[in-house]
Amino acid sequence: MVQERLAEETTTAAGRDSGGADLVLDSVTKRFADFVAVDDLNLTIPAGSFFALLGPSGCGKTTTLRMVAGLEQPTSGTLSIGGRDITRTGAHERPVNTVFQNYALFPHMSVLDNVAFGLKRRKIRGAEARAKSALELVELGHLAARRPGQLSGGQQQRVALARAIVNRPAVLLLDEPLGALDMKLRRQMQVELKNIQLEVGLTFVHVTHDQEEAMTMADTVAVMNAGRVEQMGAPRELYELPRTAFVANFLGKSNLVPGEVIEDRGDAVVVNARGNRLTVLKERAAAHHGRVLVGIRPEKLKMMWPQDAAGDPDNMLHGRVADTSFTGVSTDYLVDVPGVGRLGVFSQNHGQQLARPGDEVVLCWDTAHAFGLDGREDSSAGAAEAAEAAAP
Repeated sequence: MVQERLAEETTTAAGRDSGGADLVLDSVTKRFADFVAVDDLNLTIPAGSFFALLGPSGCGKTTTLRMVAGLEQPTSGTLSIGGRDITRTGAHERPVNTVFQNYALFPHMSVLDNVAFGLKRRKIRGAEARAKSALELVELGHLAARRPGQLSGGQQQRVALARAIVNRPAVLLLDEPLGALDMKLRRQMQVELKNIQLEVGLTFVHVTHDQEEAMTMADTVAVMNAGRVEQMGAPRELYELPRTAFVANFLGKSNLVPGEVIEDRGDAVVVNARGNRLTVLKERAAAHHGRVLVGIRPEKLKMMWPQDAAGDPDNMLHGRVADTSFTGVSTDYLVDVPGVGRLGVFSQNHGQQLARPGDEVVLCWDTAHAFGLDGREDSSAGAAEAAEAAAP
């Protein structure tokens, strides 16, 4: 009941502050001297949604968040919440709160006083009761009397979240809030954050470089690169059908095979990739003629022994295993295909015989799982950034 009451109060207040409408960035650009951090950004973030800005270091995601928070001013363009222009409004005047990676809790105050601090400073009636409700929402009511130093990292993160939520913002900004946590706790907090967002109905805008974090929690993900949005959509949509090489490589792993369109089958095109015939559905291809990159995710590839390969020769590549990595759930293979290059394969373990380096194998896949990109793109775009983002 406590959680339901706080959720109702928060949603009502957020609706009052925001007009029940969206966070809108209209042609927003931010320059630092000669460096363009954010380049003509247009975003509409629906009220009540969980939105993630995903990208490598230096892509402009944190600068975008700081402009929404009022900590940076855009060089050009406008920002609005619920139709209200906040572009030149001070940070303290915006219906926005931010949860930072370092939590910024007051060590000399109790947990309850930390959460109630902003309310008491503004002389809000019932500040302590509202702070207790916020702590109950994040399941820390029993630790209200403790100091932050007596809490675990995950508990401190939830205190920071409660302190932000209790102010009933229209938009809650999360700046790499899980970055300081270990892997196990980070995954636990991903679930908890999503549940809290659904419970209170606030608009969450989450900045992260962690692909799994963005896909686990967000309704919509915007992949940023060099100050622009490369692609935006639901997590599954971005993963299954990337539209650029950067998105294909940064969001998960992809095999991108260069080739030339040689045949139009009506609903699909046939690509010649160094003598290999690959088929891509037109609705899944960014280019229908000329040079293309045929993409296929490693887990969508099926690896067989040559004697077991039969049927349609399209989407069938012969190669030799270069490396194997047993991970428990699956075995990760690197397979060298003459003329094509080295491809990654994730093979789920069902007790089958494992291939070894030097073994000859055949790779094939369902045409419905392939995607086609503009062949003029750099097939390695985003790969280095993904590796850097994944590094501890």
